[in-house]
Amino acid sequence: MHTKINNFGFLPTSAKEVKTLGWDYIDIILVSGDAYIDHPSFGTAIIARVLENQGYRVAIVPQPNWRDDLRDFKRFGAPRLFFGVTAGNIDSMLNHYTAGKRLRSDDAYTPGGKAGFRPDYATNVYSNILKDLYPDIPVVLGGIEASMRRFVHYDYWQDKILSSVLETSNADLLVYGMGEKPIAEIADVLNNSGQVYDCYNIKQVAYLSDLQDSKRNDIHLFGYNEVIKDKYKYAANFVQIEQESNYNSNKRIIQDLQNKRLVVNPVMPALAEKEIDSIYALEYTRKPHPRYKEKENIPAYEMIKNSVTIHRGCFGGCSFCTISAHQGKHITSRSQNSVLKELEIIAAGKDFKGHISDIGGPSANMYKMKGFNTDICDKCKKPSCIFPSVCKNMNTSHAELYELYKNALKIEGINKISIGSGVRYDMLLHQTPDPAVNNINAKYLEFLISRFVSGRLKVAPEHSSTAVLKLMRKTSFGEFRKLKNIFDKVNKKYGLNQQLIPYFISGHPGCTEYDMVDLVVKTKDMGFKLEQVQAFTPTPMTLSTVMYYTGIDPYTKEKLFVAKTRTQRDNQLKYFFWYKPEVKKELIASLRKAGRKDLIDKLFSG
Repeated sequence: MHTKINNFGFLPTSAKEVKTLGWDYIDIILVSGDAYIDHPSFGTAIIARVLENQGYRVAIVPQPNWRDDLRDFKRFGAPRLFFGVTAGNIDSMLNHYTAGKRLRSDDAYTPGGKAGFRPDYATNVYSNILKDLYPDIPVVLGGIEASMRRFVHYDYWQDKILSSVLETSNADLLVYGMGEKPIAEIADVLNNSGQVYDCYNIKQVAYLSDLQDSKRNDIHLFGYNEVIKDKYKYAANFVQIEQESNYNSNKRIIQDLQNKRLVVNPVMPALAEKEIDSIYALEYTRKPHPRYKEKENIPAYEMIKNSVTIHRGCFGGCSFCTISAHQGKHITSRSQNSVLKELEIIAAGKDFKGHISDIGGPSANMYKMKGFNTDICDKCKKPSCIFPSVCKNMNTSHAELYELYKNALKIEGINKISIGSGVRYDMLLHQTPDPAVNNINAKYLEFLISRFVSGRLKVAPEHSSTAVLKLMRKTSFGEFRKLKNIFDKVNKKYGLNQQLIPYFISGHPGCTEYDMVDLVVKTKDMGFKLEQVQAFTPTPMTLSTVMYYTGIDPYTKEKLFVAKTRTQRDNQLKYFFWYKPEVKKELIASLRKAGRKDLIDKLFSG
C-alpha cells in the first residue's frame, strides 16, 4: 500500500499533472470513452476514487484519440499494476447509433455534446491498442459495455452473433456488474503477487482459460459454434444466465468461445449499507476536470450535477432493460444520513441555485425495499419481484422514502426538489394486506405529486396491449389509468397545472401495427399527444433482444411476430405521431392498403 498523495483534487489526466503531484510512477491507468467528470454518477470516477482510497496512484485517460499516433495511450507510459478499460456510462454502439441504425449527431458525455470522440465498440478498440503497446501489462475491462457483452451475444448493429468481448479485446480480466469490490481486490492481488492468474478466484470476475478448465459444480452454456447455428440454443443460454443472476448462486458459468473457454465467476454479495455509504462519501469534486474549463458544457453532467443516487439495483425485471442484469435484482440502499449529507454538500456549493434535480436511482421509489424474509429472496430465481404480480414476500412500504423526502426539504439552501427518476406506480397502487402500508403509499404518492414534480412526472407504461405488456414484463395499462386519475385529482386539490409524461416503446417483439393503433387510440382518449417515445433497440443481454433475434419467447418457446425490417420498424414508430398531417396521410394509406378501414375510423374519428 502507498500513502495517498493528491492535493490537486482531481485524478491526473496528463503528465504535467502527475509531475505536479510529485509522483514518480502510476499504479493504475483508467481509460474511458467518457469525458472525466469527478462525480459519483459516473463509473470511472467511482472506480478511481475507490482505488485511490485503497492507497493506489490512479491516472485517467478520458476519450483518447484512437486514430492518430496513439500518443494519448502513451502519455503516462506503463502503469505498475494494470490498465482499466471502460467504454463509459453507456454501450458505445447505443451511444453512436439510433434504433434505426442511423449515426447520432451528439454525445451527451462529451463537451458540447459533440459526437465522434469515441470509437465503435470502444472497449475492444482501447483494449487491443493497449495490448499492442504494452503486451506485458494486464488489461482489466469494466463498465456496462463489457458487462453486458461478457458472454457470446447478439449484436444488433452487425446483426450477428459475436464472441465474448473478453476474447475479441485480448484483455486479461473482465469485471461485470458494479465493480468497486472486485476491482479493489484485483488491485491488491496484483500488488502482492503481480500475477493475473492469481485473480482467477475473485468473485464477479471473468477470464479466459483453456478448454480443460472445469469444476463439478459449473454451469455449461452452449458454445459459440453451437449458438451461431441454433437460435434455440442461444435462447436457452439466456434463460440459464438470467436465472443464475437472480439469486445468490455460487456457481461458475462456462462457455466455449471461438478459441478459448470463458469462465465467469459468481457475483459478490451485494454491498452492505456501510459499504455503499463509504463509496459515496469519498472525496469527489463533483465537477468536470479543469481540462474542460475552456470548452462547452458536458450535457450529461449538466443533467445530473445536482442529483443524488439513493439506491442501486432494480427488481422490476423489465424485458428490455439491462439495469438488473448490471446492478443486480436486489436493492442496495444508502443510509438516510449518507444521502442527507450529500444533499448538504450540494446545497453549500457556491454555484447551487436551490434546485435538486433528482433524488432517486434506477427507479425513483425502490429505496430500502427488500423481502420480509430475505432467505426466500436468496433462493428465488424469478426475474421480477413485481411481475406478473407483486410478490407477497416483498415489502413495498414507502415509509422510509417518505421520511427521506421530508428531511431533504429541511436542508438550508434547498428550495425545490424534483424527482427525475421514473416512478414505479405498479408498487404504489398495489394493495397489500396491511392497511398501514397502503395508507403510507397513498400518502407518499400525494406528497410526490404535490411537492416533487417540476411540472412533469415521468412514468413508463411502455404499451397498452396486454399481450405486449406481458412480453415486456410490465403491469397492465389499467394501472396507468388509475395513476392518471390520482394525478389529476391531486393536481386539482393543490391548484397545480402539471403534466404526466408517459414513456412508450414501438417495435418491441410481439408488437404489431395493430397493437400500435390500440396504443394510440387509448392514449388519445386519455388526452395525450405522446412525446417521450422510442423505437425498441436490441441491446446485449436482455430478454427482449433474445426475442428479437430468435423470434421466440425463450421461456415458453412460443413463436412471436418481430418487426425487423426498417419499413416495419419505421411504420410502428410513426403511430406515435398520428396527429401530424404528413404522418396521418401515410398511416391512412398503409391501413387502407392492409384493408383495415375499421382501424382508420377508430384512429382518426372524433
